Amino acid sequence: MENTDKKNYSAALVTLTSLFFMWGFITCLNDLLTPYLKGVFELSHFEANLVQFAFFTAYFVISLIYFLVSTFYKDPIQRIGYKNTLVAGLVIAALACFLFYKEAGSDDPKFSLFLGALFLLGTGFTFLQIAANPLVSILGPSQTSSSRLNLSQAFNSLGTTLAPVVGGYFIFTYFKSDANSANAVQIPYLVLASVLLMLAGVLFFSNVPNKVSTGGSAASVKGAGALKHPYLVYGMLGIFFYVGAEVAIGNNLIGFMQGCYGLSTDVATTYLMFYWGGAMIGRFMGAISMSQMESSRKYLLMAVAGVLTTVIICCIAMNTKAEIEISQVAFFFVYLVLNYIIFISAKSLPSRTLGFFASINILLLLTMICFEGQVSLWAVLSVGLFNSIMFSNVFTLAIDGLEEYTAQGSSLLVMMILGGAIVPPIQGYVTDKLPAESMQYAFLVPLFCYIYLAWYGFVGSHIGKAKKIVVKQEEHPESIVLK
Repeated sequence: MENTDKKNYSAALVTLTSLFFMWGFITCLNDLLTPYLKGVFELSHFEANLVQFAFFTAYFVISLIYFLVSTFYKDPIQRIGYKNTLVAGLVIAALACFLFYKEAGSDDPKFSLFLGALFLLGTGFTFLQIAANPLVSILGPSQTSSSRLNLSQAFNSLGTTLAPVVGGYFIFTYFKSDANSANAVQIPYLVLASVLLMLAGVLFFSNVPNKVSTGGSAASVKGAGALKHPYLVYGMLGIFFYVGAEVAIGNNLIGFMQGCYGLSTDVATTYLMFYWGGAMIGRFMGAISMSQMESSRKYLLMAVAGVLTTVIICCIAMNTKAEIEISQVAFFFVYLVLNYIIFISAKSLPSRTLGFFASINILLLLTMICFEGQVSLWAVLSVGLFNSIMFSNVFTLAIDGLEEYTAQGSSLLVMMILGGAIVPPIQGYVTDKLPAESMQYAFLVPLFCYIYLAWYGFVGSHIGKAKKIVVKQEEHPESIVLK
């Protein structure tokens, strides 16, 4: 196995980052499929949220199978390798997109078959998640693992930012032949299938390592050793509630904006870009914040990255069919400044940043529920800014110190992406039970998720974690400092 601390894996990280972009783009298309298929098949809010249920249930089922295999036999990634796992995931995801193409073109499309294709798509992405997240964390010094994963997640968010605009245009406008036709998704998913197969080929011939050293003995990986670490178990719930909250909000935002604000589909999908774009902005800033560079340079680059990415999103929004003006997004800039201040206050500590950001999201959702108009709208759209670092921070905090059980711990964390299957239908069910003018109260569901995430950041991520011994040779060669 290769030692990851002493090799330069820049090219490998670039290749892996392209995968993060693609699965972010395709995953966010589910937010567009929900209202689209709701109209095609005349579904209730609860039924429409089964789109996310089918997709994210695959994460749980496949990860559970992975965990059981690793417990009773041997960790599959130790056997087949990281690269081979990623290639297999891309091929499975491409097959799912081909099934979308086939079913969308049939004379009598079935909603159940779309759900089956979404489950298969989620299966492919589960392979990617299990292998790619820990691999990005492993390929380099452990001190900057959160920074690397935040950077890769930033490109994942770039995909989710572009998906509402690009996907919305093709699905709702360019390829839509009539109001009750499912064939508008046919060509877009055929293109996606082709791109995924191309990426599989590029990855197969790339220098992404198949086997890497994580510390400990790979041969000893048998049994449920990862579960002996309490901070991992609490982190599993952290992933469940984070993904559940993020997906529930994104999945219900278009319907919320149409129902409460009377916005058209074009305007609502453009506004959705700010929710997912906020996550991208925060992740680029987070990657810089958690790097090892000098503080003054770090804070300057964070400010530049935040402003530049926000301006790009605003320019895209102003040039869509929605024709949003810069004055309409003033609140977003206010929350961007708050995001920057909180980053600095957290002093680059992943656990503290997670706790602060979850607390801010609690306040934003309360603002959205208690107020009306632009204040309410931009409060919920700005949740994305503070979602930004949550997945990567929970993930790296939860697998820190697992050594030979890193891949097993990763499978357990990916299993809990199940939150994306459970929380959105719950919010959809609550929405169905509320009068249309009070549907904002359904956002109390993700609010409770952020309460847990605040606890994990401040408390849960430290439970059962051994203190690290760091030798500061540059200052006192003989001294040992506990962190």
